[in-house]
Amino acid sequence: MSLSIRNQIPGTVTEIAHGEAMATVKVRVESGPDLTAAITEDAVRDLGLTEGSAVRAMMKSTEVALATGQVEGLSIRNQLPGTVSEVTAGPSMAAVKVAVEAGELTAAITRDAVDDLGLAAGTRVIALIKSTEVSLANA
Repeated sequence: MSLSIRNQIPGTVTEIAHGEAMATVKVRVESGPDLTAAITEDAVRDLGLTEGSAVRAMMKSTEVALATGQVEGLSIRNQLPGTVSEVTAGPSMAAVKVAVEAGELTAAITRDAVDDLGLAAGTRVIALIKSTEVSLANA
């Protein structure tokens, strides 16, 4: 199956916190910080997830935000430090590729944000992804 989601990071499930309808799943990636995904209990069951399951964590580029410094006091669990490797900007939107320890992420952000943050190849950034925006698939 082909997907339009370009941001896919392989990893291993290390912990599942079950809830009434939703679960949080911690995923250890090969290098870099762990990721957290908030998915339904039905998805945990349908995917057959257990500790040790091999998965791909996937995030749409429109759900990746960028900051130029460390962010504290924020509910966003997934904060991946990286370096901008490429900026492709049009009149209103831009695609920003970020090299992180676990691979490469693409963030779709406004051209104004690129300009305001001074983003260019070599800029250090933090990629921010809400756990509710991380999908999981069996690897």
